[in-house]
Amino acid sequence: MTSRKIEYIVASKGDWNRKNFEKYSKKLPGRWLFCSNPSELDSLLKDTNPRYIFFPHWSWIVSEAILDNNECVCFHMTDLPFGRGGSPLQNLIVKGFQDTVLTALKMETGIDTGPVYYKNPLSLKGSAKEIYKRASDLSWRMIANFVSDNPDSTPQEGEVVNFKRRTPNQSLIPDGLSLNETHDYIRMLDAPGYPKAFIKDNGYHLEFRDAELADNELSAKVTFKKIDK
Repeated sequence: MTSRKIEYIVASKGDWNRKNFEKYSKKLPGRWLFCSNPSELDSLLKDTNPRYIFFPHWSWIVSEAILDNNECVCFHMTDLPFGRGGSPLQNLIVKGFQDTVLTALKMETGIDTGPVYYKNPLSLKGSAKEIYKRASDLSWRMIANFVSDNPDSTPQEGEVVNFKRRTPNQSLIPDGLSLNETHDYIRMLDAPGYPKAFIKDNGYHLEFRDAELADNELSAKVTFKKIDK
């Protein structure tokens, strides 16, 4: 009689996370399933009993019923309890951070309040897309450790600092920034699905991406959009 394989679910959005699922899950033991939105997750849970549900990059609230009946793990881009809340990458870069840690924690009904399994260093260099890809690669190395070690979690310790989720209007590049700060502002928003850094000038909405800073000069690609009156 063949024993049933241990099941794992990865719930995530973003093409890079789907690609990493295809790349890494086949190297790990067990039966691996992927979903990219809440309805797909609900459908999977009707027929599976996962050891873990991993959330490398997720934008929806997970129901209390799912949290109570499954061991759910998310990955947050700050040294918790510092930086609980939304838009961690952007909030860190605005505050001048060049490095952070990726925290793997057990999900609770509170936002980013759960006990911690792992913390691993993460560089904040490059565009937001590059950082998210780097974080996705790192999260899969951590997922492999979950599969092999079934780690215990420990309560968060330290001063709680909460971050607020940024709004699209906050992508407007503020006046008075230095070249370094302007470069940071553009790159921290340069990822698919995020409102690009922009300015408004002479009836146009100008969006910036692919910023490069060298020899005291900042260059970037710009898209002009006519503002409808």
